[in-house]
Amino acid sequence: MKFTKIATEEQIDRKWILIDAEGKTFGRLVTEIATRLRGKNKVCFTPNIDCGDYVVIINASKVHFNGAGKIATKEYFRHTGYFGGVVSEKMTDLVANNPEKLFKLATRGMLPKTKLGVAMLKKLKIYAGAEHPHSAQLA
Repeated sequence: MKFTKIATEEQIDRKWILIDAEGKTFGRLVTEIATRLRGKNKVCFTPNIDCGDYVVIINASKVHFNGAGKIATKEYFRHTGYFGGVVSEKMTDLVANNPEKLFKLATRGMLPKTKLGVAMLKKLKIYAGAEHPHSAQLA
């Protein structure tokens, strides 16, 4: 009889992965990022343990979007907590002003909606340009 091996926090080997987003398709890139943050690409994947890697994304402002009308019509909504407090942001504004937030919102939707998902999202580092302060971890 064979048993499934369950990984523990001490057995997990986390690595730092650098991804250059320049010229890559946004949706496919975010899917790859969510898979690496979750740890589903590892042999020791356990659903209730955070076994993913740290992911550093550079050149987030130079990502490519498919679909001509999608970038012009898509909106992201949030609520302030007050009556009539629905605030919307257009995708074109997020790409121009804050591409880091756009990546976080898209990746958050692909991760678990629990404390585990919040811990996974903290391992995502996004930078609009090519410079980042994580060169020591990546070496």
